[in-house]
Amino acid sequence: MLRTLHVTAVALTLLASVAAPVDAQRFGFGRSNTRVRPGDGLPDVSGSFTYCRLAYASVRRDGSGNGWTTDFPDADRNLMVRLPQLTKLRVSRWSYGEEGFAVLTMGEPELYECPMLMATDVGELGFNADDAAILRDYLLKGGFFWADDFWGSSGWSHFSSEIQLVLPEFPLVEIDEEHPLFNQLYIIPEVPQIPSANSWRGSGGSTSELGRDSEHASMWTMSDETGRILVLITHNTDISDGWERENYSSDYFYTFSPSAYAVVINVLLWTMSH
Repeated sequence: MLRTLHVTAVALTLLASVAAPVDAQRFGFGRSNTRVRPGDGLPDVSGSFTYCRLAYASVRRDGSGNGWTTDFPDADRNLMVRLPQLTKLRVSRWSYGEEGFAVLTMGEPELYECPMLMATDVGELGFNADDAAILRDYLLKGGFFWADDFWGSSGWSHFSSEIQLVLPEFPLVEIDEEHPLFNQLYIIPEVPQIPSANSWRGSGGSTSELGRDSEHASMWTMSDETGRILVLITHNTDISDGWERENYSSDYFYTFSPSAYAVVINVLLWTMSH
């Protein structure tokens, strides 16, 4: 176990010390001018993995997010750059050179070709009856949905009600470091609380965006009868901001990005192999 912990620490240190300056030069410090938009479908140069983001309808305001575009597109692009560096996954690409992520609405048939579907700022998300039926069908046919970056009791109350309308027969279960997902490749001692870069800067270094109402970062699942995870929820944390804002500052990168990438790699390894 000690050797495994040491190897994990070295791997994350190498990610921070070697990769960060490269991407800081490549990506700059502003939002990118990505060409990927809802309706574009899947990348036209296919690989073994494609990252798909859900473009959903916001039905309420929740905090300082921007609905489905929260953390888009830099989180998506940076993740697709990092995955081939840190794993043996061969990711999809667009023929014009952009990293291979997709933005899909619930009704697009390409949804069923996505190994995972990601949504951020889900405290604003609302499913109508058609959306709920499509997402349910996608999940029961083998899909995986990850909901990230929402904070506090109000956001939890709203989103948990929405997702339970999709899968009413499967309970929401909180998981912790005892679950094997937490040590698939990296040993993750707890769910990291990763604030947005702006919140972290504005609060003087606090990781809880809503103070006492969001003190505890947590991970929840909805699994079928076989134990396969259909839905993963990361609450009171912004895992994808650790990808999006990795070049915000060296302090932010070293403090949050290695943990953010460790979480996503462990999640992908577990869900794609179980």
